[in-house]
Amino acid sequence: MEQRIQKILAQMGIASRRKAEELIIEGRVTVNGKIATIGMKADLAKDHIKVDGRLLVKPEPKIYLVFNKPVGVVTSLSDPEGRPTIKDFLKGIKYRVFPVGRLDYDSEGLLLITNDGDFAHSLLHPSKKIPKTYVVKVKGIIDEDAMERLRRGVRLEDGLTAPAKVKKVRLSESNSWVEVTIYEGRKRQVRRMLEKVGYPVIKLRRIAIGGLKLGNLRPGEMRRLTQEEIKRLMEVL
Repeated sequence: MEQRIQKILAQMGIASRRKAEELIIEGRVTVNGKIATIGMKADLAKDHIKVDGRLLVKPEPKIYLVFNKPVGVVTSLSDPEGRPTIKDFLKGIKYRVFPVGRLDYDSEGLLLITNDGDFAHSLLHPSKKIPKTYVVKVKGIIDEDAMERLRRGVRLEDGLTAPAKVKKVRLSESNSWVEVTIYEGRKRQVRRMLEKVGYPVIKLRRIAIGGLKLGNLRPGEMRRLTQEEIKRLMEVL
């Protein structure tokens, strides 16, 4: 959309409209190689606007997506082994985005994808203690002693884990489903915690991060976060 040059400069944070007019009068602004004049219009998406020889680039809009990562997909934009990656599901997204954190190859569930580096950094920073909730199927009927060990913290090879929230979801003849909430982000942490207390993981699905829930998204499906969801996440960062 065409707009007056001074308005474009103001919207880009280059200068106030009055100061932008001064820059134009001083001949410091060009449009497609020609010196701009007061009243000239341009389209930042189509025209090359320069101030003191520096090209103005329209900032990309911030993108926030929630993706239900399937099992057998690598949380990466490329894979040297040629396995499927999340990039295979991003063909309709025209901006460069990246995953926030990881879900391992054998796990599924909620994965945030964005182009907002500050948002991703804050969400992953250990000091924020953002809760991440998983529903996990384990081998065997899990007992209260193991549950209490998880709640107190489990000593792994990289140190003692922070206390987790754990509750049983359902039991079958030979397996258990448990819901586990952790506040850290170590590699394969939930799997290692459960293996440490004697219950190997059969299936693992992340269902929530920081209050954002996976909902009814099917594996491989993706949607944009609502403004309300983005606002709630920003409030906990």
